[in-house]
Amino acid sequence: MPPLRQAYRLMHRARGHLQWWPADSPFEICVGAILTQNTSWKNVELAITNLKAARVLTPKKIHALTHSKLAQLIRPSGYFNIKAKRLRNFVDIVVEQHSASLKRFFKGDTATVRERLLAINGVGPETADSILLYAGGHPGFVIDAYTKRILERHNWCGTDADYDTLQSLCTDSLSQKSGAARLDYWQDFHAQLVVVGNHYCKPRNPLCDECPLKTLLPRK
Repeated sequence: MPPLRQAYRLMHRARGHLQWWPADSPFEICVGAILTQNTSWKNVELAITNLKAARVLTPKKIHALTHSKLAQLIRPSGYFNIKAKRLRNFVDIVVEQHSASLKRFFKGDTATVRERLLAINGVGPETADSILLYAGGHPGFVIDAYTKRILERHNWCGTDADYDTLQSLCTDSLSQKSGAARLDYWQDFHAQLVVVGNHYCKPRNPLCDECPLKTLLPRK
């Protein structure tokens, strides 16, 4: 079992508790999770700023927009025509099947809500788990590129490990808490991995000597 609990303590000691995901509402988190696919968070912030400025950051108001108008508003996020379709797919389900209520959309056990999300065209496992964990109050451990890179570089997984394998690896190691405590733990753990992956465990020229996890690296 990889020493993930120890890794969390080291990251938390370096940065403290992180308040991620940055958003003013659960719906904004959902929108951000969809728009952040294949782009930087900075670009997502620009797109969300546009939606707020246009006063359309609600399920009903996005549902009422034309495709071209929505695509134009989220243009900074890149692949804006594709993402407009994906965002509309999500919003259509919330509005038409759940009376525009995220509370109703998130009702049910975690597995049921996750399948509900994955059934939406354009919502993959990472996006679904991000929405579950940060907007839905459901414990879904998020596996992103940062997580996979950190696990690989510490030899805690193979290079061919898929999403489900990595998720099981993390949840098996990090399920000592329950309820709201687990939700907070997994939210902060993912946030810590994002910071480490962004600032230290870079794809090229990683800053291993400065990283909070340097003591856990395999010996050369």
